[in-house]
Amino acid sequence: MNNFELYNPVNYVFGKGQIEKLKDLVPANTKILITYGGGSIFKNGVYDQVKAALATQFEENNIVEFGGIEPNPRYETLMKAVEIIREQKIGFVLAVGGGSVIDGTKFISAAVNYEGDAADILRKRILFKEGSDVIPFGTVLTLPATGSEMNSGAVVTINETQEKLTLGGSALFPKFSIVDPTVITSLPKRQLQNGVVDAFTHVMEQYLTYTHDALLQDRIAESILQTLIEIGPDVVENPSDYKLASNFVWSATMALNGLIQKGVPSDWATHMIGHELTALYEIDHARTLAIIGPNLYKVMFETKKDKLAQYGKRVWNIQEGSTEEIAEKAIEKTVDFLHTMGMKTKLSENTADYAKTADFIVNRFEERGWKALGEKQNITPEKVRAIVEMSY
Repeated sequence: MNNFELYNPVNYVFGKGQIEKLKDLVPANTKILITYGGGSIFKNGVYDQVKAALATQFEENNIVEFGGIEPNPRYETLMKAVEIIREQKIGFVLAVGGGSVIDGTKFISAAVNYEGDAADILRKRILFKEGSDVIPFGTVLTLPATGSEMNSGAVVTINETQEKLTLGGSALFPKFSIVDPTVITSLPKRQLQNGVVDAFTHVMEQYLTYTHDALLQDRIAESILQTLIEIGPDVVENPSDYKLASNFVWSATMALNGLIQKGVPSDWATHMIGHELTALYEIDHARTLAIIGPNLYKVMFETKKDKLAQYGKRVWNIQEGSTEEIAEKAIEKTVDFLHTMGMKTKLSENTADYAKTADFIVNRFEERGWKALGEKQNITPEKVRAIVEMSY
């Protein structure tokens, strides 16, 4: 097992009716900015719950709102919130939404006191360590998928250049996250499908690498995968079932709260390629992962086949055949599951304008110096091209 440090200071507040605890969690005697997305919180009752909880501690003129944070949050939009915080001397931000709103709020938190061009936070991948001068924030999760409610990473798009880039650091953990599984009842079917597939692929990025001796980490990862396979199709059809909803939400958090990546290798090339598809074509993030993931496993089969076979045996209960045969069947089972979850696993099924996609992505990666991706740094530009072209 590799050396590691595990630090996660998030106060994770889980369960029914927990939004009312905001009155105790948001620091008193400060001005608050509430960030949210397209307005679904007004339809599902979350906004009213948040305002009611805050009203017991805060005067209305100490609560400012900023809506309109996009799916795949835009740098240009987020900078408007940064200016509001600076002008109105806001001391705490409350993100009410899914991963995009929370990711956007992490950037806002980092950018407010950053000296220099805030775009450099993304382009230079600046790390905000504990003690950095950031604005504290908490979250109320409304869409489980990304695990952003319990990690310190984020992804933001610079619209001008069509770049989808990351930021993070230990200073960007939420102070708290309220997670009420009942809020998923009002989510559209497509968003629920995306959430399951996003969480599933997060686990695969940290698990499906090569065999190693971190036995417990593998077992935890496999249990999350098995849980998502078991409940995923049903939670999409019955989101009001609390057993399904609660296990889905907790699985999505556990998939990317940092625990299962400790002491083990990880990949993340599927995400890096998938981000480009979202930037280019506005394809939902989870759906880009469904397009790229299985083809990456095929192209990188020789270096991943032992772990693929372990995954096939333990997660899919494929017991007969050689290592190669079990590994191949495991990929087939994965694609079948993605189809069950409503994913279209070919780029051509998601956009008609795909012919030059491989050229564009390879050129962009080379410009950034991304010439050795994956857990073994063996996903070269040529391999990226093969993965993308196989995904057509």
